[in-house]
Amino acid sequence: MTDDPRGTRLWTATRSAVGSARFAQALTLIAVGLAFSTHAIVALIGWPGLLAALATLIVLSGLSLVARWRAVEWYGILPLTILVFLAWCAASVIWSDTSWLTATRVAYLIAFAVLGVYIALMRDTIQIVRAFADVMRVLLGVSLGLEILSGILLDLPIAFLGITGDLARLGPVQGIFGTRNMLGFVALIALLTFIVEWRTKISNRAKAFGSMALAGICVVLSGSPTTWISLGAALVALAALYGLRRAQPATRWRWQIGLLSAGFVILVVAWLLRLRIIELLDARAEFDVRLDVWREASRYLAVNPLQGWGWYGEWPDRVPFVWVEQMTGRDHASALSAYIDVYFQVGVIGLLLFAALILVALVRAWLLASSRRSPVYLWPALMLVVIAVTSFAESFAITEGGWMLLVVCAVKAARDMSWRDALSRPGVSAPATGERL
Repeated sequence: MTDDPRGTRLWTATRSAVGSARFAQALTLIAVGLAFSTHAIVALIGWPGLLAALATLIVLSGLSLVARWRAVEWYGILPLTILVFLAWCAASVIWSDTSWLTATRVAYLIAFAVLGVYIALMRDTIQIVRAFADVMRVLLGVSLGLEILSGILLDLPIAFLGITGDLARLGPVQGIFGTRNMLGFVALIALLTFIVEWRTKISNRAKAFGSMALAGICVVLSGSPTTWISLGAALVALAALYGLRRAQPATRWRWQIGLLSAGFVILVVAWLLRLRIIELLDARAEFDVRLDVWREASRYLAVNPLQGWGWYGEWPDRVPFVWVEQMTGRDHASALSAYIDVYFQVGVIGLLLFAALILVALVRAWLLASSRRSPVYLWPALMLVVIAVTSFAESFAITEGGWMLLVVCAVKAARDMSWRDALSRPGVSAPATGERL
């Protein structure tokens, strides 16, 4: 039997295309776009369309990873905190009342984690920043355009996207994200991404400032108190990192301890003055809603405090979630807090694992951002600060785009500062990631 030269050439060409950097770049853009526009995708083509697109991305990512297998350094790539948290969520299938539904929701969670790992493996941090910036410009631009169409030109809501058409009254607006808080979250991470993009000089001044203006407008129009709190935390973190990066290496640890102590004091003061802060942000109504949900959820936490009720991610129409909705008189897609949601679904063990995932990733990213010269290292640290703070009042960090962003940042931080890498290669400094100013 003779080899088919045409088949051989086709296979070689396909493998070369799938294993190319351009293919990885395209997959990254599509993955980020899909993860942060699931609400609009479901509204347009339904859940079957979204799941088909997600499955196709997973397959293509797998083929790309296999084609570039030898080019990936595997030392310290995947944080154990991610693996253990996902394993515990998967184990909740055992004690869940609806095992089949929990299994599908865990698979959904793992799917976005796989995309996050793929992005972190295949792209340098500076390339990831560029990809997020490009996608966010499109998503925010489309959102603002549809709000102008709905609220000013037509003066009619776009019901199937959840756009209420309140732009003429200066909001709150939702864009293509379904809720104003989700729009605020996306606009905030976009704003910080555009700042890092500008500082790394991968976009010109006009493009950078135009993008920041777009993100700032969306933050304001969203009218989300949660976003304003997260923005304040991110700006404080940015100022702290700015000072640390200019401190002498020999004295930097003292400044780190001082900032940690100051942060603890600020948290205590903020807790003591929480009611006043809520009044200043005009967030009493939102806080009362969250308090009602948390109070009702706490009644059922006592039933399964250790292992929870099983992983579901977004709340299904099942017990005990419907009980919370009935008692609060509102439909809820989450517990309006990632920490309480994780506690509710996978118990105190899951909560500790999730908190460890965020904390370890944040510490790694913070140390990198405060010691490395390139401004691109600021991005994972700032993203994790936003995720950690937002998770107190929203559950974005455990679903779709927010979860994928968390995985990307955790993997990139682990890649550049891993104890397993240090043990495996003693005496060798961390490899350069290829970022250049």
